Amino acid sequence: MKTFYIDKLAVVGVGLIGGSLALALKEAGVVGHVVGVGRGLPNLQTALRLGVVDSITQDLAEGVTDADVVFLATPVQSLGLVAKEAMPHLKPSAIITDGGSVKQAVIDAIEPHLRDDVHFVPGHPIAGTENSGAEAAFATLYRERRCILTPTERTADAAVESMRQMWQLVGSQVVIMPVEKHDRVLAAISHLPHMVAYALVNAVGAYDRYDENILEYSAGGFRDFTRIASSDPTMWRDIALTNRDALVEMMEQFETFFAELKEDVALGSDERLFEFFRRSKQSRDEIL
Repeated sequence: MKTFYIDKLAVVGVGLIGGSLALALKEAGVVGHVVGVGRGLPNLQTALRLGVVDSITQDLAEGVTDADVVFLATPVQSLGLVAKEAMPHLKPSAIITDGGSVKQAVIDAIEPHLRDDVHFVPGHPIAGTENSGAEAAFATLYRERRCILTPTERTADAAVESMRQMWQLVGSQVVIMPVEKHDRVLAAISHLPHMVAYALVNAVGAYDRYDENILEYSAGGFRDFTRIASSDPTMWRDIALTNRDALVEMMEQFETFFAELKEDVALGSDERLFEFFRRSKQSRDEIL
């Protein structure tokens, strides 16, 4: 097997996801030069100061020129436009990949602009925190986490294998998955929990029985459960808009079970409540 090495990596969007990949590859010793590309100069300067990247530019064309791998880590609704603008400046055989949490919409946005001599490997590392920006990046983010690749009919096997090696080298377990399955699975395990967290914070924050903000009384349970509601609103707006069908399906599924729980509480049914909680606990414990 050919030794994996990236001479030049361009990270477009140097935040938690892109910055952590850069740091992890640096730590693994498998990347030569990392250029950070973005619109916000202060964030880019922070990335440079922290050693997340080796150089910075606000010029997309300059950043992706001569790059072997271009990693797109911007909000999903911007990925198609970024790829389109970058495409004329990519060298032949370059690999463009992404970290978007939605795959079908991203593929539909990028493939129409894809050159025949450039490889596109849609990807999604299932890892993250509620923090954003270059300061949030850390090298161990992807260790013992899954990364899903969703190659299309146009994706060369060699490019898929290269990206598989890249993610394995930063500690991820790589899974190859059909696009539709990815979007439905992620709607269930990632997108729905974020919607619930955002809705819960808004519901409690809007509670007006008392003339004070009762969120000030929140302790461990509430804060732990709603931690992800501190995530980037732009990112989650884009995810909700680009994975609508799968997300609405899961929201309706959640409404069914929440309605069941509401009825059990309203009826004061101790046996049904116990069984509801028991089933949930058993499922949750099996994850661990």
